[in-house]
Amino acid sequence: MDYISIRVSTLRGDQKISFNTYIKINEKMVLYLKKGDSFEGDRLKKLKDKKLRKMFIVTDEEVQYIDYLDKNINIAYDNNSGKDIQTRAEIIHGDQQSKTEELFEDLNNIKSYDMAKSGASKYVDFILTNTDALRSIMNMHNIDQNIDQKIAHHGIAVATLAIVLADKLGITDKKQTELLSLGGLLHDCGHFESTIDYTKPRLQMRPAELSYYLTHPRVGSEKVSDKKHFDQTITNIILQHEECIDGSGPEKLTEAQTDPLAVLIASANALDRLISYQGVAKRDAAQMLIKDSARAHPSQHLQILEEIFKNS
Repeated sequence: MDYISIRVSTLRGDQKISFNTYIKINEKMVLYLKKGDSFEGDRLKKLKDKKLRKMFIVTDEEVQYIDYLDKNINIAYDNNSGKDIQTRAEIIHGDQQSKTEELFEDLNNIKSYDMAKSGASKYVDFILTNTDALRSIMNMHNIDQNIDQKIAHHGIAVATLAIVLADKLGITDKKQTELLSLGGLLHDCGHFESTIDYTKPRLQMRPAELSYYLTHPRVGSEKVSDKKHFDQTITNIILQHEECIDGSGPEKLTEAQTDPLAVLIASANALDRLISYQGVAKRDAAQMLIKDSARAHPSQHLQILEEIFKNS
């Protein structure tokens, strides 16, 4: 019997499955949950607590799995579905994370890129048309241990903050906000397969670690620069997301020399590194950024980010 892998992040506890799911134990496929059942209760939580990234289905049931995904994501993006915002946010977050991880694993995959891009556009609408969407997404803890999961989780947070930041700045062009969202998801692809702990504060990194860390934007951009399906703006964001407006970033670019969307991502990235990697409370992170990095990011960005979380 042939099997294909599915991502645990795409599964939901409140929907019955129309396919059998398996886990691999000592190279043997063991039936975990039968079709017609659901992952309600502690079943899904236990899988996530064990850091299980993937399960398996038989190849012949892939169509049923795809139908299951489509049903879930359509419900989540439907403002009139009757589902609460937290449930919808969890489904959408899982979908965004899955699409990001798949693309990280194969940047050559045009279909994965197009799906991530399409999902990024829908994500912008979700964040901007639901009052509590930002809070729901940002309250999801980054407990994943695998490097691609950590990067993807952080990418979703950066995309979310950048979308809201752009909206507050009056940036409404659909093409721009779609690329901003996608760029947020993919900006740290240079960390994929990293050999250092990139989550450490830069001030705590040893000189060799910091030197290596500062190469990740260029490493990432070089990974995608020859891929014609990547938008140039996304390549720019990957290369420039660690730049500072005073020219002190890895590429020594000033604000005028940096892609405007990359400037937005840089501000969101700096803030979420404090939240996701250093455990700084959201209500304190913007103030810390203002105190320690005021010359690195536009003051208007920092003021807006502080306003977003002032009641968190």
